[in-house]
Amino acid sequence: MALMNKSISASEFDDSPLVVIAIGGNSLIKDDQHRSVLDQYNAMGETARHIVPIVSEGYRVVVTHGNGPQVGFILLRSDLAREVLHQVPLASCVADTQGAIGYQVAQTLQNELHLQGIHRDVAAVVTQVVVAADDPGFGHPDKPIGPFMTKADAEKRVSEDGWVVGEDAGRGWRRLVPAPAPIEIIELNSIRALLDHGTLVVAVGGGGIPVVRQADGTLAGRDAVVDKDAASCVLAIELGASVLIKSTSVDKVALNFGTPQQVDIDLMTAAECRRYLRQGHFAPGSMQPKMEAALAFLEQGGERVIITRPHHLEEALHGIYGTHIVP
Repeated sequence: MALMNKSISASEFDDSPLVVIAIGGNSLIKDDQHRSVLDQYNAMGETARHIVPIVSEGYRVVVTHGNGPQVGFILLRSDLAREVLHQVPLASCVADTQGAIGYQVAQTLQNELHLQGIHRDVAAVVTQVVVAADDPGFGHPDKPIGPFMTKADAEKRVSEDGWVVGEDAGRGWRRLVPAPAPIEIIELNSIRALLDHGTLVVAVGGGGIPVVRQADGTLAGRDAVVDKDAASCVLAIELGASVLIKSTSVDKVALNFGTPQQVDIDLMTAAECRRYLRQGHFAPGSMQPKMEAALAFLEQGGERVIITRPHHLEEALHGIYGTHIVP
């Protein structure tokens, strides 16, 4: 389907396959020397250049994104300014990053679409995700957020600030916060309506703002973060997506990651994925939630999950690169 150099009517998207692309928050930060807002914007711009070719092929696209480092930056600023300003609740930090990163994603996509002569709207939707008030995740923080730290710095934050910390996939130490499971996406109907009109949608940023339903039916925010991969999976299932792509900081999924015995995987079945999970090949808080979300998506009718770096998105969709997980 050619979408170039013309306006698009809503009816042209009725049968277009839907791809959900989940961008990792860490993939927007290349290294310690490129962590500024401008650096992240430029990194998102590079990713946008690899998303637009997918759009030009006729796919409907929803982009979700992580926010672990970015939430950590906001919390650090809040902590440093605590003597002069009120501190920012974690749920509000998630909302802040949805706005800031959503703006970066939407604008860089819109700019790239314009440069390619493709006439499509892009909308970033501030998204709330319902979690259970009694979710066990509230009692066992395990979601890494914020910048990486040395072990000494991490131990200092534990003793001085009461943080829960953990080692993250051999890359360093990070703060751990509660990560309740997503149950329901409040803005689902709005997202679906935008897609039906041909809009590229940015949603469920940072896994969504965690909220609980109170006894009277109203919503209230909770200080936690929802795993981006789990929330992206819920969104993809509810929207009937064909493919779920997880854009991350590695080319492919690997067994024995970071060891001399590391083996990269091009293709695995859901059964193989379950076996590798049982064998402990995928680190908690890193690759493990991606694989768990992949299985949930495939079990609910998804056709394929792809995991790779941002600059391989287009070729990965055509089976040329990345790790592909199939039923």
